[in-house]
Amino acid sequence: MNLLVTTEELASHLNDPQWMIFDIRHDMSDSDAGRHAYDAKHIPGAIFQHLDDDLCGPKSGTNGRHPLPDQHAFAAHMAALGVTRDKNIVVYDASSGIFAVRLWWMLRWLGLTHVALLDGGLPKWIAEGRPLTALVPPALAAQGQAAPKDFALRSGMTVDAAYVLSHLGDPATPLLDSRAPERFRGEQENLDPVAGHIPGAANRFFKANLKADGVFRPAEELRAEYLALLNGHTPAQLIHQCGSGITACHNLFAMEFAGLPGSRLYPGSWSEWVADRSRPIATGE
Repeated sequence: MNLLVTTEELASHLNDPQWMIFDIRHDMSDSDAGRHAYDAKHIPGAIFQHLDDDLCGPKSGTNGRHPLPDQHAFAAHMAALGVTRDKNIVVYDASSGIFAVRLWWMLRWLGLTHVALLDGGLPKWIAEGRPLTALVPPALAAQGQAAPKDFALRSGMTVDAAYVLSHLGDPATPLLDSRAPERFRGEQENLDPVAGHIPGAANRFFKANLKADGVFRPAEELRAEYLALLNGHTPAQLIHQCGSGITACHNLFAMEFAGLPGSRLYPGSWSEWVADRSRPIATGE
């Protein structure tokens, strides 16, 4: 399965039992907005997953705004929804993919390989006049289609704050921040209590991965730009972060789409980093 699925291709598989669709719409300022939007209309067959309730673990006050859940618990949750290793899974949102790629990354974290992002998301689907429904798919939990043991849970895909702190200034461990430039520079911050960025990080705004219409730019263009950012380093050396481990997955996805897989995620990101005021911060470019 390709990493990107077109609206045309998804439309041709709406009734295919080997395909599953997940709706990950969300609004950082209104946590109920995604659910309400899904209830009003969604792509037929899509299952809604709430960013905070389904794709995050408990918040401790020091582990960021969107901590990862326990890996085994998340595997059990996906299995209960009917996810199996042989299913083709498509994720989408209405926000340029920034929330949907979180689930894409998490399913790869479980060892699933047939996972794709809907290119252009719901806005493109709607603009093309494709079908929508308010009907919710029947629950799959009782069908016993999968068990967590069927997944090949992966390790080594993340780093924690201690790792980042111990590698500050290490040229062999580049750090890439996907937030908007004004947040990176510390000129604006509306989500976290401290403005700025982790010292030594470079900035690559996730929207640079997209064309004006929200569709991904060609893989060869992205590859050239990310190779320049890597500056001779391998993807495996690169650590991605953002505000809370969400939009960083967009750059991770773009790199894999560009044929540069293997970089790691700092899930806690800036929101976890500044929870401990003893950690250093930087502002400006």
